Amino acid sequence: MARPSPPHTDLNDTSNETQPEVVVASLVQRGVSEMPLLATLARESSDLDSKVEGDDFAATTSIAAPESKPPQSRLRRGLGFLTWSISGTFSLASLIVILAVLTAIPLLQLIAFGYLLDVAGRLTNGAKFSDSLPNLRRAGKVGLAALAIFLASLPTQLLIHWESVAQLIDPGSAQAASMRTMAIMVCFLAIGYLLWAWVRGGSLKHYLWPQPKRFLRESWRPRTYHAAVDSLWDFTTAFELPRLFWLGLRGFVGTLIWLAPAMLLIAANRNGKPGAAGVIGAVCILFMGISLLYLPMLQAHFASVNRLRGLFAVRTIRRDFRRAPWAWLLAMVIGLVLMPIPLYLLKIEATPREVVWLPCLVFVAFILPARIAEGLALRRARSKPEEPRGTWAAVSRWSVRLLMLPVVGIYLAFLQLSQYTSWDGLMTWIQQHAILLPIPFMGGV
Repeated sequence: MARPSPPHTDLNDTSNETQPEVVVASLVQRGVSEMPLLATLARESSDLDSKVEGDDFAATTSIAAPESKPPQSRLRRGLGFLTWSISGTFSLASLIVILAVLTAIPLLQLIAFGYLLDVAGRLTNGAKFSDSLPNLRRAGKVGLAALAIFLASLPTQLLIHWESVAQLIDPGSAQAASMRTMAIMVCFLAIGYLLWAWVRGGSLKHYLWPQPKRFLRESWRPRTYHAAVDSLWDFTTAFELPRLFWLGLRGFVGTLIWLAPAMLLIAANRNGKPGAAGVIGAVCILFMGISLLYLPMLQAHFASVNRLRGLFAVRTIRRDFRRAPWAWLLAMVIGLVLMPIPLYLLKIEATPREVVWLPCLVFVAFILPARIAEGLALRRARSKPEEPRGTWAAVSRWSVRLLMLPVVGIYLAFLQLSQYTSWDGLMTWIQQHAILLPIPFMGGV
């Protein structure tokens, strides 16, 4: 009996909507049902495919799964924290020294002033505390380079000293000549060692280990020094000195506009009659006290928006005050009382020009926390979407307004006293380091 032929399937028929995989599967199923051997082979092939797919999936899973890192020991975490603390402290100290040196140089003082304003502006805009001190790590590298130069010069200085002693004992002796030759050789060796460390990056590890194999392999190649010049240029431009100078210049000019009563007070005391000078002085001090209620925060706002009109946005600052009055009070206490007032002791006697940066070092170290406090206060105020309302909010605002009067009064009292004790006399009214350049006086003696 003839077996019925299977229905004909035209695979080239484009009108058929059945997918090719479905057609092939149906053909294989019919063939397998008729041939037991093919059925066995199909089952084995299916089992093999399943096994291969499972192995592939397991391999993929093992590759994609992240490797769990073993937890660090307490000793390693402690050493890491200690290293981070020492590095951060050294970088901060280097930054303060750099700002102090800039403060002691005319015109470059505006760079230091612009940096202090930039710190407050970054915090006002919501930057993290680690990002509020720009170029902190680069300042650490500059400080490390200065320390390395000092240490590398010690052997040369010692040999020069021995050479001078030998010349005093026996002028023109062979020992003096040999000391001089050794001093020159050690000097060139130190210069080469430092240059090679700076070419590789100027980090601490580069000073400690000179990498002699790399020196023999790369020190004679011109491209090594071409790359070093490019890195030095990138390192220098990263400090953004022109931007900081421009920021400090505009902040200085805008602050002087707010201090116009101080200039009028100076003119009245120098050229006016004693009675008229007293009346004018009282009025000027009153207006100056009103200005000081807003000026430190206006400076932080100006740095945050980077526009000169930000120094006169009193309405914006008053709105910020209503959102965080207690933070405002704390910042004003730090910025007008705790940090600047002790510095008036350093304004009594001028220091020589050669060491004028030493008192500037103390001034920068005290004024920097004040700028940080002002920036944090504005950030606290602007982190609140709406102005607090209610009885406690009203009581807080009026309490802080009353407490701000003695804060500003204490500052003005010391300012008034400093015109009799300061080396520059009446000029202390426009040399207010709390809101202007962090310098003790205009110049040394």
